[in-house]
Amino acid sequence: MIILDKPYVSQFLLDSVTALDIPVLRNEVAQSLPSTGLRLLDEAAAVAHQQSKPYPEVYCNSENSLNWLKQNLAFSDLPQKIELFKDKVQFRQLLAPLYPDYFFSKVAYEDLAALDVTTLPLPFIIKPAVGFFSMGVYRVDEAVQWPATVAQIQAEMARIAGLYPPEVMDGGAFIIEQVIEGAEFAVDAYFNRQGQPVILNILRHEFSSAHDMSDRLYLTSAEIMQRYYQPFRQILLEMGRLAGLRDFPMHLELRLSDGNVAIPIEANPMRFAGWCTTDIAWYAYGINVYDYYFNQKTPNWDRILAGMPADQYGLVVADVPKHINPAHISAVDYDRFLANFSEPQEIRRIDYREYPVFAFLLVKIAEANAAEVNKILNLDFADYISLNGASV
Repeated sequence: MIILDKPYVSQFLLDSVTALDIPVLRNEVAQSLPSTGLRLLDEAAAVAHQQSKPYPEVYCNSENSLNWLKQNLAFSDLPQKIELFKDKVQFRQLLAPLYPDYFFSKVAYEDLAALDVTTLPLPFIIKPAVGFFSMGVYRVDEAVQWPATVAQIQAEMARIAGLYPPEVMDGGAFIIEQVIEGAEFAVDAYFNRQGQPVILNILRHEFSSAHDMSDRLYLTSAEIMQRYYQPFRQILLEMGRLAGLRDFPMHLELRLSDGNVAIPIEANPMRFAGWCTTDIAWYAYGINVYDYYFNQKTPNWDRILAGMPADQYGLVVADVPKHINPAHISAVDYDRFLANFSEPQEIRRIDYREYPVFAFLLVKIAEANAAEVNKILNLDFADYISLNGASV
């Protein structure tokens, strides 16, 4: 069964659900979608459908649906599994046997201003214990930065209040954890009925600097898949063993330290890359992640990657700069924005008045255009936004 919910349902996902005849929970979003081919299940039928299985088989395109799962699938251990991975403190506690020297600590939002950070190992990362995207994520290198960081956190929490349900984004508690220097990656994977992890995509998170905490650009390629598949699968094996995972989709974020040690950052349960951006696997590798999950397929990566050119496929998150009030935006020049990219594959325009993003863009970057990566990382998205008829 699949649950379709806000903030975004891609046409690719909608077409896949229809073609695969996957049962869909009848909710407000599913009923509003422009498709007559969905096999909708009322709540009672959806619960009965999952009770008939040894383990729930559910995929959510959005974490907005997590509360429904907790309320309706309490006959299984799925709510506990969701809580284990969604709460970053519980997640760290789960992994403690694997990383006994890794520092992390929980602090309440109201205690941030009074916290004496001179007693903590610096540098560190602070972020909501239950969070989404890179909202509320900051790096602190020196104690003198702390008052300004707290002010930034307070301003951001006020700005995004109510944007997502508390199961997705909750600023009531924060986690402070040590900085992991090294490349960052995101992995779309699921644990099959035998508890084995199946990797469907690996994305490298690109940054413009050490202090860049944005989600601007993720890249995948044959070289990335070949180089990191085995070490990342090993981490998933160990996580699955500790948590007892079966029939469980996951979006795992991790860093590969300078010592070549893979350390998970967070694991987002019941989904792959958010806002349906996991669809990049179709453009890069011809993999329909929804088909692979629901039909328990495992990619033959040796065959898929054999002879692939050294092209990269990327996901660009075009967010509204924090200094711009979305209510003051009069227009976005999408044509001029698109002109920055040599081979755009698909642009998804987002309602920037409801969410702090004006587009998601799936792109291809040919080997000959490698410099395009730096160009993307240094674009000023304010250049494509007009306020009250005047260019920003």
